[in-house]
Amino acid sequence: MIDDNQALKELSDEELMQRVQEDDAAAFEELVERYQHCLNTYIARFLGSGSHVEDILQETFIRVWRHRSRYKTIARFSTWVYTIAGNLSKTELRRQRVRRSVPIKTGGESRDDEAVDVVDETARTDDQVHRDEIRRTVSREIARLPDVYRGAVILRDVQDRSYDEIAGILNVPVGTVKSKVHRGRAILQKKLSPLLDLGEKEQWSKRKRKEDR
Repeated sequence: MIDDNQALKELSDEELMQRVQEDDAAAFEELVERYQHCLNTYIARFLGSGSHVEDILQETFIRVWRHRSRYKTIARFSTWVYTIAGNLSKTELRRQRVRRSVPIKTGGESRDDEAVDVVDETARTDDQVHRDEIRRTVSREIARLPDVYRGAVILRDVQDRSYDEIAGILNVPVGTVKSKVHRGRAILQKKLSPLLDLGEKEQWSKRKRKEDR
């Protein structure tokens, strides 16, 4: 069994998916193991944390198994599975807006809860507190990005996916992806500007200029 598990780990995603199409449950479990963490992060960033994140993650893998016969090896598995997760996330986002008609929040807390910091800040340095504040604010502002930019920014800057792969996931040209990422980053930079020191602003701008070339 150990040898079999090791053999599966050496297979590519696409090779595993070919086995899944032959009803190989062990190959499916290996794909789940590879993608559950990154997909969980993607969904949580898209919608904000909460019980619905786990539900969508599970539904994503259920659909991978249920629709395994539809997968074509000419496409990367990662593109296919991210497309499924993204579509489910967008559907859930629309449901949330219908139910609550209020913006989503990263963390799942109420506004009062968000203002309460239960961590003992006295045990941490000012630099650590500053970085944590930036991380919390970045997560919150990403969740508040317009839908048209949010997915592209998450896939590029959080998931570190290539522009080509993002184009496949979002089903848009690469140029459109770059435009979405650029505009999303511009919105974030404006929102985060009060928190960023000069060095951080220069690094942010340098990355944008490098990718714009």
